Amino acid sequence: MRIIAINGSPRTEGNTAQLLQAIADAIPADQAETTILHAIDILEASGDPFCAVCQNPCPGTCYEGTPLEDAYGVLEEADAIILASPVYFGTVAAPLKAFFDKSRKLRSRKALLNKVGAAVAVGAARFGGQETTIRALHDIMLVHGMILVGDGDTKTDCGHHGVAAQQPAHEDMYALSRAASLASRTLAVAKATRALR
Repeated sequence: MRIIAINGSPRTEGNTAQLLQAIADAIPADQAETTILHAIDILEASGDPFCAVCQNPCPGTCYEGTPLEDAYGVLEEADAIILASPVYFGTVAAPLKAFFDKSRKLRSRKALLNKVGAAVAVGAARFGGQETTIRALHDIMLVHGMILVGDGDTKTDCGHHGVAAQQPAHEDMYALSRAASLASRTLAVAKATRALR
C-alpha cells in the first residue's frame, strides 16, 4: 500500500507538518509506504503556481517536466491521500489550493478516482475554522471522485470529519489521538477498496 500525505502549509516544519508526521508515524511501515509532500516546495520549483484555465480540457503543458508533474505521478500511484492544511481565513491555505487547481488533467483522466482520502486541519484557536477547512479539503477530494474517511476506527469510535487540531499541534493530545485513528482508518479502507483502483 502507498499512502501520500500532502502538507498544504507554507511552512514545511510547522504545525500542519508536525501533525502529518504523527499520522505517518502511526501507519505501520510493514503495511504501507507513507510519503509526505510539501505543496509549497513543489509549487515554488515548478514556475507559475496558479491555474489560468488556459485550455479546456487541461493538457497539463504548464507543468510538464517540473516537480509538479512528478508529484501528480506520485498521487496516481497512491492508494490513499491525506490532505492537510492550516486554517487561513476559515479555509484551505493557498499552496494546497494552487496545487489542486492545477490538477484538472488528473481529474479528466480519473486518475484519483476511488483513492481513499482523509483530511487534517490546524487552527490557531480551538474553534478556529478547522471544520470548514476540512470540508473544503473534502470538496477537493470529492471532485476527484475519491472515497472519504474520517478519524474514526474500530478501536475508538466512529469519529468525525477528520483531525482538527489547535496549535501547537504537537501539544494537542486529543488531536494526536485522533491522528492515530485517522491513520488506522485510512489504511484499513485503502486495503478494503484496493480492487476498485
